[in-house]
Amino acid sequence: MESKINTLSWKGYLRKDGSKGIRNKVLVIYTVECSSHVAKSIASAFPNEDVDVIGFTGCYDNEYVVRMLLALARHPNIGAVLAVGLGCEYTQPSKIADIAAESGRLADWLFIQDCGGTSKTIEKGKKILSEFIKRLKEETKIVDMSFEDLTIGCECGGSDFTSGLAGNVVVGRLFDRLVDMGGKAIFEEIVEAIGLKKILLERAANEKAYIEIEATYDKALEYCKAVRQYSVSPGNFAGGLTTIEEKSMGAVIKSGSRPIEGVIKVSQNPPNKGLWLLDSVPDPHWMNFGYTNPNDSEGLMDLISCGSQLVFLVTGRGNVIGSAVSPTIKITGNSETFKNLEDDMDFNAGKVLNGECTLEELTDNLLRLIAKTCSGELSKGEKLGHKEYYISYKYQDENRKRPCRR
Repeated sequence: MESKINTLSWKGYLRKDGSKGIRNKVLVIYTVECSSHVAKSIASAFPNEDVDVIGFTGCYDNEYVVRMLLALARHPNIGAVLAVGLGCEYTQPSKIADIAAESGRLADWLFIQDCGGTSKTIEKGKKILSEFIKRLKEETKIVDMSFEDLTIGCECGGSDFTSGLAGNVVVGRLFDRLVDMGGKAIFEEIVEAIGLKKILLERAANEKAYIEIEATYDKALEYCKAVRQYSVSPGNFAGGLTTIEEKSMGAVIKSGSRPIEGVIKVSQNPPNKGLWLLDSVPDPHWMNFGYTNPNDSEGLMDLISCGSQLVFLVTGRGNVIGSAVSPTIKITGNSETFKNLEDDMDFNAGKVLNGECTLEELTDNLLRLIAKTCSGELSKGEKLGHKEYYISYKYQDENRKRPCRR
């Protein structure tokens, strides 16, 4: 049975840069809050088409944000990009469109100040999107895809006692299978690995990975101390967790058991197949340490910016969000949560705790769900129109993966 599941395949969308997507989306990007209304109005004119909106609210320059927007504009699930700006901001829509076009995407950009205001810009944007949608349907090459073509990212949120017993456990088993089939798996939330440094280091694939993991862990611990906040919440306590170490054990198990190939930063694709740790914690900066907004939407977008065509959100207590650019599969290890939020939750891992199936059977079922989603079946979040996103000001040196020497 397992061999048949491992050979499941589906049709995907080939991009000119060689990447393969499971969706064929048009992405509208606003480069400042002042252009968000116009960007969203352009996209809303196409309710029956696969059009997503993301953007950045800030006006000032931020290298982290620019890298992230560029990564999302070149994501495998994206076939066309329209960048919309006001005209005063540092983040330039023309630059985003140019780099998207260089990667083979259909791309264009608009400045509201140059187009004559809100109404004229919306009308011009609608014409551009109409042409993009038409061309994507006619010109995108359809190719075979399998698990070896996939990058899947995972984070957990709203954890309870079942997360470390079922929800994150089945993802860990699936990640093992995905890596064995030649795919790429990404786990994040190093701030939810506090207390597990030795365990992480023992799984380093090589010396370089060991150094990167150690530096990433040490930075995360210092960050938690600096902001006086560890990644544990009242909801976790209500769900039966008692300490950050207990939560960490449940969180890290979603990475499975395969060697950790190394650490990547936000907007960096894994350089080769295998299991990778995503560092989304701000790096030290001479002005200030930098603050992140630790919500699930930010974490999902971080994973998606690294090329994940599909992301998992494991939640014991329940969540309803989805994500822009890539589908989100919401998994819970709590059968009561699944029953209560059945319209929102995609997968009930709690069946293994109820004795309804084995862990291997559960993993097989999740693999089948992935194949169906990649084949075009909508996730619960997609059906309900959940396309949340969050992109924050942050400082990250994309080349720093070793201890910081001040």
